[in-house]
Amino acid sequence: MQGHFEDGKAVMMDVSEKQVTARRAVAQAQLSLPAEALAALLAGGVGKGDAVAVAELAGIMAAKKTSELIPLCHPLPLTKVAVKGQVDGEQKRVRFVASCKTTAQTGVEMEALTAVSVAALTLYDMLKAASKGIVIEEIKLLEKDGGKSGPWQAVSQDH
Repeated sequence: MQGHFEDGKAVMMDVSEKQVTARRAVAQAQLSLPAEALAALLAGGVGKGDAVAVAELAGIMAAKKTSELIPLCHPLPLTKVAVKGQVDGEQKRVRFVASCKTTAQTGVEMEALTAVSVAALTLYDMLKAASKGIVIEEIKLLEKDGGKSGPWQAVSQDH
């Protein structure tokens, strides 16, 4: 890790020598909903509108702000951000999947992870009046493409 620190202080990585390539990342977040929260979600929320749609939009907005939230993250010209929420009433779960794309010198993993994290937090906010027992259970990278390291895919995934 030579050259990553100056006088013991964290620094943003220099990516100026890296090749500009098309890059993509997909991440997910899952939430477990108590019965009251699931019932509120299926009934149309708690008076704040379509909770999943609002959370999807919040995820898109968050991806665009990632470098403002994560101190050493490079600002990227995002070419596409998509966030999709899926409700599984039987399992009492909601799963958000985000896909981010760019053509840049560094990857978009952090943007995809930020998108699903904020989508999950937004859903919690939208439903907390129905139940404070909502649990954000899993946030993880599912796959990435592009760059020197090439494609990567999580071993176990359901997408």
